[in-house]
Amino acid sequence: MNLLIKSHYAGLLLVLPGIACAQPFPTKPIRIIVAYTPAGATDILARAVGQKMSEAFGQPVIVDNRPGANGNIGTDVAAKATPDGHTLLMVTAGTHGINPSLYRKLPWDAVKDFAPVSLTAMVPNIMVVNNSVPAKSVKEFIAHLKANPNKFN
Repeated sequence: MNLLIKSHYAGLLLVLPGIACAQPFPTKPIRIIVAYTPAGATDILARAVGQKMSEAFGQPVIVDNRPGANGNIGTDVAAKATPDGHTLLMVTAGTHGINPSLYRKLPWDAVKDFAPVSLTAMVPNIMVVNNSVPAKSVKEFIAHLKANPNKFN
């Protein structure tokens, strides 16, 4: 046999044991932690995604609502979960974008403790003001706030 064929066989022998040892996934129900209350946008989205995952994987998907502390309680539960791929966290801009800059010390790190899996939705934010506020745009609203510094907080 020439050297090229021998190297292919050697490579095949190295790969086969890894294939034989691979475990099926998932091996138990999948949990999606939602760090907010039931019936909110994050919860509804998690349930829709969970239903499709359950159909695809043939395993139950449980949505586990853990609200409180602006999403920090549920996020902490997810950060401390066994890292076996069976626990997911439905994050928002609040839990992973705002909270790390809002709170001095969090028991988890948004970058080091989590790995992104998929973007599931983009939700627009809308700013509204009371009809008594004479502003029809963000620029007008900022000008109104600056003109009345002690009137708003």
